[in-house]
Amino acid sequence: MLQYFHRQVQLWGEEVQTSLQEKKIAIIGAGGLGSSLAFALGASGIGEIHMIDFDEVSLHNIHRQIAFKVGDEGKNKAQINAAHIMQRSPYVKAIAHECDFDTWAQKNIEVDLIIDATDNLPTRGDINTYAKKSNTPWVYGSVEAFHGQVCFIDKSSFNDAFKIIKKTPAGIAAPIVMHIASLQANLALRFLAGLKVKKDMLYYLFFNEDGELISQKFGLPTA
Repeated sequence: MLQYFHRQVQLWGEEVQTSLQEKKIAIIGAGGLGSSLAFALGASGIGEIHMIDFDEVSLHNIHRQIAFKVGDEGKNKAQINAAHIMQRSPYVKAIAHECDFDTWAQKNIEVDLIIDATDNLPTRGDINTYAKKSNTPWVYGSVEAFHGQVCFIDKSSFNDAFKIIKKTPAGIAAPIVMHIASLQANLALRFLAGLKVKKDMLYYLFFNEDGELISQKFGLPTA
């Protein structure tokens, strides 16, 4: 196993890498962000990954949802991502849940971290409520057009910091999806490995009209 994770072992040592085998995470959503998260974290040595999504692949998903290819239309997204994880790493157990978040939450599965890969504010509000009730930290991520947001939520409350509305997202450029998922994955992996993570800090990244990448950060209020 340690040879498989050789470059990560060089980074933080055998003890930390072995400790990741005891960790469990849930990725809520297996589409754009979820596909990239599955690739980024699925081969990192996390012991158990739960992929949650009721949705099936549509043709218009494929250009930005990297787990899928033409011919996957009609297949469940969580099942495909879980299969990819298991194929790439024999040291990770991936479990697909073909259901929405509320149904998964009723299963009361204990995890160390929840990662948001959804595409709507009401579901993120539900994730926040569940996370507070179960005392589980979670990583928020969202994308739209050429911009995105990321935050490791611990003491703050998404429901207090954001206005929960139903909103149809604008178009999305494929690379920003992978970029935001990569940032989420880095926060998640650092936390699971016991490294420092700046919590309750919202990072906002966007390209301005001149094509310059701008990064801003805002501290979220904590109770």
